[in-house]
Amino acid sequence: MFVGIINTPRPYAWGSTTAIAQLLGHAASGGPEAELWLGAHPGSPSVILDPTQTGGAADLAEWIAADPETTLGRFAASGRLPFLLKVLAAATPLSLQAHPTLEQARAGFQRENELGIARDAPERNYKDAFPKPELIYALSPTFDALCGFRPLDEVRALLRALIDASLGMEDPQPQPLEDLLDSLSGSDVALPETVEWVIGQRTGVTTLVSLVTTLASRGVSGYDAEMATVSSLAVEYPGDPGIVISLLLNRVSLAAGEALYLPAGNIHAYLSGLGIELMSASDNVLRGGLTLKHIDVPELLSVLDFTPVEVPYLHSTSPSEGVAAFRPDGADFELLRIDGMFLDASVALTGPAIALCISGEVSISGAASSSSLALGDAVYITPDEAGLRFTGSGTVFVATTAA
Repeated sequence: MFVGIINTPRPYAWGSTTAIAQLLGHAASGGPEAELWLGAHPGSPSVILDPTQTGGAADLAEWIAADPETTLGRFAASGRLPFLLKVLAAATPLSLQAHPTLEQARAGFQRENELGIARDAPERNYKDAFPKPELIYALSPTFDALCGFRPLDEVRALLRALIDASLGMEDPQPQPLEDLLDSLSGSDVALPETVEWVIGQRTGVTTLVSLVTTLASRGVSGYDAEMATVSSLAVEYPGDPGIVISLLLNRVSLAAGEALYLPAGNIHAYLSGLGIELMSASDNVLRGGLTLKHIDVPELLSVLDFTPVEVPYLHSTSPSEGVAAFRPDGADFELLRIDGMFLDASVALTGPAIALCISGEVSISGAASSSSLALGDAVYITPDEAGLRFTGSGTVFVATTAA
């Protein structure tokens, strides 16, 4: 069964006022439109366009709860759609954040329930018992992000360049940077201890943030992207310790068509751009800066993976002509991009799916029925459709479960 769905973009302050509307061909609201959610997450379940198809259910969460066998197939016992598809449009930087593993989420959720912390309390870390790995696929010409701790040799080289630049100031103040460099030159616990010092805003951090911000405004040779990031963050979040944390992280500019995968423990922040985001359906976010929201430093440190990594690009495979598949290892979802000028592509489903058309007109035929999508249209696809055939001319993204 193909069931048309729709939703209203989330009006978070960091959202673009135009990007989602332009992509999907609808009128802009006039305010920020940050994320369009397509799924059954209780925070913003997709609305059913024709409730007569779903026995009167008005939204996807209600329909799944009423008829899990039809809507979820082999996932019926769980009673939940395991993934959430989003269109994300960042005009300004999002918070630094990381997400827990399944085991951490279960333990944290149980612990906070036993403590009697309300689900909507601002100090609540775990809103559910699920992990939240995610991928982001760039639609805009560039999509900028911070993602994962960069190799420490690179961090030390950057800090030495900042120290040299500080010595050229009228009133040289290299000591805060020298302290930061020294803190990263010790044992295996040097990085966790440094992150705790900075995010916890211990002695000297305020001065360090101010110095880094000043140096970024002057420019540091060889580090244009890092200094531009610092300056941008300082405008949005003046004095925030996340400004310094950004120096410890990989800075990446995705080109359109490139993707990142951010597993549990990866500290990251989207800076700007338009993209397709696919994640496990969870609300569990541990924040580390660039926000006015609650930051639980000890809990964040317990979740973070401090292993330095290269930029976590996610490369696609091509299971059939016209289909690019983004399948992160260990995740319970995958993202398919189906496109072509004269399209005739096939996809095999192993569970429920959501399809979103971002250009052209495409027909989808399944085992039991069919549907036609134009720009901005989205459908929920029940698992009984199994194999899908796409014909027409355009581009469709399909979110579905991993095999």
